[in-house]
Amino acid sequence: MNVKLDPWGSSNIDDYSKLFDEFGIQRFDELLFGIEQPSSYMRRKIIFGHRDYDMITRAMNDNDPFAVMSGFMPSGKVHLGGKMVMDQIVWHQQMGGEAFVGIADREAYSVRGYSWEKCKKIGIEEYILSLIALGFEPEGHIYFQSQSRNVKDLAFEMGVKANFSELSAIYGFNGQTNIAHMVSALSQSADILQPELEEFGGPKPTVVPAGADQDPHMRLTRGLANKMNMFLIEKRTDKNNVPFVSVRSKTAPVDALEEVSEALPWDTKLFEGHVDIFGVDDLTKLKEITMEVEMNNGGYGFLPPASTYHRFMSGLQGGKMSSSVPDSLIALTDDPDDAARKVKKAKTGGRMTLKEQKELGGQPDECSVYELLVFHLSDDDGELAQIHSECLDGSRMCGSCKGLAAERMAEFLKDHQEKRELARERLEEYGL
Repeated sequence: MNVKLDPWGSSNIDDYSKLFDEFGIQRFDELLFGIEQPSSYMRRKIIFGHRDYDMITRAMNDNDPFAVMSGFMPSGKVHLGGKMVMDQIVWHQQMGGEAFVGIADREAYSVRGYSWEKCKKIGIEEYILSLIALGFEPEGHIYFQSQSRNVKDLAFEMGVKANFSELSAIYGFNGQTNIAHMVSALSQSADILQPELEEFGGPKPTVVPAGADQDPHMRLTRGLANKMNMFLIEKRTDKNNVPFVSVRSKTAPVDALEEVSEALPWDTKLFEGHVDIFGVDDLTKLKEITMEVEMNNGGYGFLPPASTYHRFMSGLQGGKMSSSVPDSLIALTDDPDDAARKVKKAKTGGRMTLKEQKELGGQPDECSVYELLVFHLSDDDGELAQIHSECLDGSRMCGSCKGLAAERMAEFLKDHQEKRELARERLEEYGL
């Protein structure tokens, strides 16, 4: 299929299921039964895929530490697509995760050519105020990339493990790509791994909620997390086909493998450059021990970050949402009455005539108005099921859905914008 996923451009995904084979993304619905209080995005299959999210579900269920991290490039108005990511950050924070949000001003500076002052203004006025208004608590961490020493230092160190060929293969960089753009990609990896630094409690499962177009960042970061670690853990079998686990040194000090061998509760054989372990019945415990030894020897012990992927919203006029077509999207700072008018003009899944609608039924799964209700404007799964059924059987007309969605959109924006003004008064609580 050769789907092109471009974090800075326009990714066209017509069939999300093909991403499982193309990029190795895993199906999210296989994890749903193990989540005690799934979010509406999970229940409604808006979140369709993941990488290693089972680490997060285990941490949530066992009350173990975990983190949620995502970021926003301050490039314009935040719309309902950005709200989806914010909602997921807030939900994970409510589930016990330590929350991190990076404002990617280095990315906006290098990719969009925005000044630092413009990046800061957009970052606060559009993104941070809405994030707080949606429920982000001050126990979390909000920061600008350009002001984070952690991010800058970690990006520099990871630059030793990355090269142009790798960045070119992942992002399509070429001889015309400026160096700052490449550095901004490493900065994103540093953003994602920052929650695992020692000052934040050390390595822990970390999830990044994102649209599928952001998966290139995850592939780069997961690869760099492994490259930064001192040890390589591999499952093997000996000449008699007996399974064992080998811990191999990549950059570990000479004595570190001996420390690993002495700390393990299983039978071990120490060799130059690796230690073989027999009878391992708990791979997680083995990883924890090697991680502790690594950190005692000045390493990071990073866990490859997890991720979730959600479906994109359609534009209100059909096709994609585009900031160059204001009527295709609703911004969180839009006038509530203007937003309601956009909804009333939106493309639906209705038939050409009232007669056809009654005879053939509508097409709710191709309706941008029904999508607004599913993604943002209804907390009631039963209500949505009823609307879907009535649309299909032709007993519900498009006008009633438009009226309902328009009214709720206006109410949501009015309430949200009032909360944004309250958030403005609380910026100091968030260190801003």
